Amino acid sequence: MKLLHQPTLADSICDICTRKIKRVFFEQINTLLDRRSISTQIDKHYKKGKSALGKPSYDGLLLFKMCLLQTWYGLSDYEVEDSVNDRISFSYFCGLNIDQVAPDHSTVSRFRTAMTDAGAYEKLFKVINAQLESHQIIVKKGLIVDASVIDTPLRPKGKTTHKVTEDRSDQEISVKKEYADSVDKDGTWLKKRGKYDFGFKKHHITNNQGLVLGVLTTTASKNEIANLEDVLNTVNVDVPKDIPLKADKGYQSKKNTELLKKRNLKNHILKKAYKNRPLTYWEKKFNKLIGQTRFKVERTFGGIKRWFNGGEARYRGMGKMHTQNLMEALCYNLYRSPGIIASNHKN
Repeated sequence: MKLLHQPTLADSICDICTRKIKRVFFEQINTLLDRRSISTQIDKHYKKGKSALGKPSYDGLLLFKMCLLQTWYGLSDYEVEDSVNDRISFSYFCGLNIDQVAPDHSTVSRFRTAMTDAGAYEKLFKVINAQLESHQIIVKKGLIVDASVIDTPLRPKGKTTHKVTEDRSDQEISVKKEYADSVDKDGTWLKKRGKYDFGFKKHHITNNQGLVLGVLTTTASKNEIANLEDVLNTVNVDVPKDIPLKADKGYQSKKNTELLKKRNLKNHILKKAYKNRPLTYWEKKFNKLIGQTRFKVERTFGGIKRWFNGGEARYRGMGKMHTQNLMEALCYNLYRSPGIIASNHKN
């Protein structure tokens, strides 16, 4: 019978060298980010103190990096704990030595709750985006606005009647839907293209490359046409005057037209046809031209869903859902950053 090969020390070293290739992205992120300013921001809102055994608690930056890994790889609190303990590249990214143990899942959960309650993720998003702007990764030559529905599994079950907001109008209609005790009370129903969704809506404002500049979280029934100003207020950096704002026709209204004039932004919202007033030839040409850039915000939503298993609620309540949306937007920006730097260098 053939004996199984027992790995030697040389084999182990070679294996480590091979696995080191996985560190490239993490090394790029560690080089890109100013960890001191991030730690300073975290320490304002997360007090380490002492553990139950009297030992110093885990550093906030370590826990934040675990949250980044959790978002990039679509991991639960239990899974990110196991992965950091099991994978050299993960522990290296978090700054742990090979003999150190990662924080457990409950510590990660408490960190997320404390940071959410303090509104710290919003501030971290601003700090990191400012760093990306300083590296010429985020460039503001135009803005794009759009929204995407996030379904939650904590939806009503059982037969009952609910009020549902129909997208693109203020009409409320009653439909029979399921009901159960385990329901996210912050979620609402939305009817869109004949399909019913229950949950939340994330509103993104991006630059022309699709990098996220601001995030607003609302219930699913919130109509985009009514909250363009709220979305614009989430932009974390000064917006240059006279740059265009692109959006789909759902944002077209007299109020929004006046808002963009007040903000000194060019109105590149898609033109909308009305009853007995179809689009003119030039309006169709305008829409086609704007669509060549506006689609990039939809690519952002698609990238988050495809790369990070995003697009579905992981948590309960508006606060933690906003944290999820901010982290996904932040991770998307960081994920694309090395490629943008390389492209800028070639040019």
